Amino acid sequence: QVQLVESGGGLVQPGGSLRLSCTASGFTADYYIIGWFRQAPGKEREGISCISSSGRGTDYADSVKGRFTISRDNAKNTVYLQMNSLRPEDTGVYYCAARRRNLSANYCGRGRNEYVYWGQGTQVTVSS
Repeated sequence: QVQLVESGGGLVQPGGSLRLSCTASGFTADYYIIGWFRQAPGKEREGISCISSSGRGTDYADSVKGRFTISRDNAKNTVYLQMNSLRPEDTGVYYCAARRRNLSANYCGRGRNEYVYWGQGTQVTVSS
């Protein structure tokens, strides 16, 4: 049974940092692409970052580029999202999602419809 569990969310002041974790079970992470999505109140869920199965391919939304870093440790079946210089507009529920890779081990995409498996989400609130 495939399961994704997010952790690391919380309340942080503007300019602060958080590291989110997405731990997978029920499948071998080496063959799966992982994406991070964010849903702010009243808004649609948006893809903010993704990482290929190899870890060599990454992509970021313009809104987080230069501030967020995605990485993975396949030995631990875990993907991380390091979030620095947080802003109030980063507030929302953060979800990780997974899909099996295609032929390329270096591809990832941020399209919501690409992903099959989803975690339950973790709340991030950026406020003073």
